[in-house]
Amino acid sequence: MTTRRTIRGRHIACLASLAALLALGSALAAPDRAAAEDLPPAKELFGMVVAAAPMEARAIGFYSRGCLAGGVALPVDGPAWQAMRLSRNRNWGHPALIDYVKQLADDSQRLDGWPGLLVGDMQQPRGGPMLTGHSSHQVGLDADIWLTPMPDRRLTWQERENLAATSMLKNTLEVNPAVFTERHVALIRRAASYPEVNRVGVNPAIKHALCKANGGDAPWLAKVQMWPGHHYHMHIRLDCPRGSEGCKSQDAPGGTSCAAAEEWYRKTKAAIENPPRGPRPKPKPAAPKPELTLAQLPAACREVLAHDRPPLILKGSAAVASVTALPVRRPR
Repeated sequence: MTTRRTIRGRHIACLASLAALLALGSALAAPDRAAAEDLPPAKELFGMVVAAAPMEARAIGFYSRGCLAGGVALPVDGPAWQAMRLSRNRNWGHPALIDYVKQLADDSQRLDGWPGLLVGDMQQPRGGPMLTGHSSHQVGLDADIWLTPMPDRRLTWQERENLAATSMLKNTLEVNPAVFTERHVALIRRAASYPEVNRVGVNPAIKHALCKANGGDAPWLAKVQMWPGHHYHMHIRLDCPRGSEGCKSQDAPGGTSCAAAEEWYRKTKAAIENPPRGPRPKPKPAAPKPELTLAQLPAACREVLAHDRPPLILKGSAAVASVTALPVRRPR
């Protein structure tokens, strides 16, 4: 029941922004950015849409400020994968990402003995900022792959919503050897080995364990970056594929070698063993970041958001759609 209420609340919140989406018609027709700046945050506009833009596939912008044209949905079940958290509708990506996930699932199962992938968040149907969670995952080239092996049966919808991913950590400094095994090392090595991969984000303790297991640096390890959190999944990021005009890849990793992982371990261990004495000053709360607006995204994202939508007519402050076939999330 709790899950149903959560899902219903999310859908109702999305539906409440329908009037804002109708107003989008005038913003798209405007020759300048002013109309787009009057709209609600971009996450509300992109978060409502349940279908991809039927356009030529293109990643647009940067991973944390962009959108996706011609997105493709990863099937929720495959021969070597299962998609999780289906209510979020985030199993979308650029065709290059879909191909990558399928290949990783097949190769890791066939060549490395991995039972299969549990695939977490990828992108929304048209990318863009998300209602909750990630600041990246916007252009169709990011995917979270759980480090929990896939069970040998098909999970139910309820299990996909509620099953908790397993942390790989024993403590802040170490992986749990009862959970993190050589098969995990092989999976992450496989994930980083493809040429289209820009980087793989994992917890620093996992990176440190990978370096120990590998006996030092290696080309594939150079792509594995230390990202706080990420103790139950790895974050895969691909380079911009060919044909994605206006897409900007992240610079190739220049650090986070095994020497850096060893330094992280040493400094973190020292801080744990010798904590500062006396009361710690309370950190000042960080000012909330302003929400991204449609005007702050690449101009092409306005076309992606409005593509295949019915024409909209504005009458004073009321927006009336001439056709009602607008794909939005609706309460269950």
